[in-house]
Amino acid sequence: MKSLPRAEDLVTRLNRPIVLTGMPGAGKSTIGRKIAAYLGWPFADSDREIEKAAAMTVPQIFAQLGESAFRDSERRVIARLLSGEKLVIATGGGAFAQEPTRRIIQDKGLSIWLRADFDVLLKRTNRNNNRPLLRTGEDPALLLRAMMEKREPLYAQAHLHIQSRSSIEQTLHEALFALQAALFPAKDD
Repeated sequence: MKSLPRAEDLVTRLNRPIVLTGMPGAGKSTIGRKIAAYLGWPFADSDREIEKAAAMTVPQIFAQLGESAFRDSERRVIARLLSGEKLVIATGGGAFAQEPTRRIIQDKGLSIWLRADFDVLLKRTNRNNNRPLLRTGEDPALLLRAMMEKREPLYAQAHLHIQSRSSIEQTLHEALFALQAALFPAKDD
């Protein structure tokens, strides 16, 4: 088995924050925390930062202020988080789907799309009621599939693509190897 890249080697080449993007339930916060711990960097979850700033939960923001106000807060919070260099950020599922936010992430961060299969996403999102766009009263499976069709072409613009697996450690390893490949490209002989 291939040995993991040394954290010190990755950190010496990383000159901007790492930003995880992907569908709700892809594991962005879980993998983001693991990457941050491996690198010795701080971790931030943009949804938690938005909640702190608003003193409301994400579902409360959607219900009381609407999605547009949430997206505006999300853009501002992500821009603030990206002003520092050594940070791993997990974004909400819709952040990268918003063009102004995506542009900020692409310009100031190293974006990683954490892809996951539909069945995995459905299982994970059904366990969590903190996802207002999937709790509209309509069939969550239909909403999730439509969301995937709309967002995946946008997520594909991320700098790196990683498959979210049932094994957190395997997904972490794939992310670290992808970072290594991006930061230390193979030289042609």
